[in-house]
Amino acid sequence: MGFGQLQSTAQEIAQWRGENRDGIYNETGLLKQWPVDGPKLLWHYDELGPGHASAAVTTNFVYTAGTTLEGIGFVVALSHSGKKIWQTEIGEEWMDNFDGTRSTPIVYDGKLYIMSSYGKLLCMNADDGNVIWNVELFNDFDGRNIKWGVTENLLIDGNTLFVTPGGTKANILALDKDTGKLIWESPGMEELSAYCSPRIVEIQNTKLLVTQTSASILGLDAGTGDVLWSYPHPNKWSVQANTPIYKDGKLYCFSGYGKGGVMLQLSEEGKKVDKVWENTSLDSKMGGAVLLDGNIYGSGDANKKWFCVDWETGEDLYSSTMLKVGNIIYADGLLYCYGDGGNIGIVDPLTNDYNLISSFEVPYGEKYHWAHLVINDKKLYVRHGTSLMVYDIAAE
Repeated sequence: MGFGQLQSTAQEIAQWRGENRDGIYNETGLLKQWPVDGPKLLWHYDELGPGHASAAVTTNFVYTAGTTLEGIGFVVALSHSGKKIWQTEIGEEWMDNFDGTRSTPIVYDGKLYIMSSYGKLLCMNADDGNVIWNVELFNDFDGRNIKWGVTENLLIDGNTLFVTPGGTKANILALDKDTGKLIWESPGMEELSAYCSPRIVEIQNTKLLVTQTSASILGLDAGTGDVLWSYPHPNKWSVQANTPIYKDGKLYCFSGYGKGGVMLQLSEEGKKVDKVWENTSLDSKMGGAVLLDGNIYGSGDANKKWFCVDWETGEDLYSSTMLKVGNIIYADGLLYCYGDGGNIGIVDPLTNDYNLISSFEVPYGEKYHWAHLVINDKKLYVRHGTSLMVYDIAAE
């Protein structure tokens, strides 16, 4: 199919952990049980090199990021049958440990955005991969790298792209998504960045950018960059790699290494917070969590179990060792859990346990099972290092 036949990707968004960055995929008509060997594998693409980026799926293409043998990162666009359409380099990538690209592309309004682990932020045409603009966060601003390479799944709201270089003056930035020009810069708490992928919270007439830097949770005025409040949340390695969860004035932020999560109550206008509860059991390092019907679902890190925690009280409701700890999403009545051991399972949250309905072992790829699962158009997208696998999970 030539580019002239493609539908426009304008107004379509594909990003980290789904439409609302909360791990919930609004799909229906999915299998409620899998065959013994797992759902049908439609195709796999095995030329990604090392990396941890998930898929970003649009009407036209499937995008992800990888790394060459020489340590150069790239974004690749694949057809919906797994054929490479284009590939564009994004610069040097982290190869010292846990090798490869970290961040998942975000596709918005016909453009694709990604940040490398050395602070290069690029905007490219989503149809052909041509670079429209780029910013060197360490040179153009006072960004600083961190222990395992800067990592952030970029956030766009309206015309604004948000990114955290982690400098002292330019700690957090708002850029024009179409030009890369600076809208505002904020010193934040002058802490290093912390692998966090932020979110927008709207409360009354206030729009907040909520993110986490090395030891703090921050609420910034999304329009000006002013820090409205901060709350301390340090952990052993300054890794805050989960996206906060928000509902009805309450904000849940969580991290690994035994730290766990804290529930914060926002004031009526979002300009201050008070602690409601803390829970150290669900200490997910980078696997995310899902909020369903008043319960938080996710896995620990130091606490090597899957947990269900009460949203209102922070009480542990139950836990399980059904799979190794990992990442979690939700669609059509089921939790999808991808364990670090390479097994994927589905769980019915209404049974009040983590008993697996079905599971299978990921067949392709190398090294770490850290990329988050994605569901789009009744297909399950699984990244394992060098390989992307796509499964048919449509009900018969």
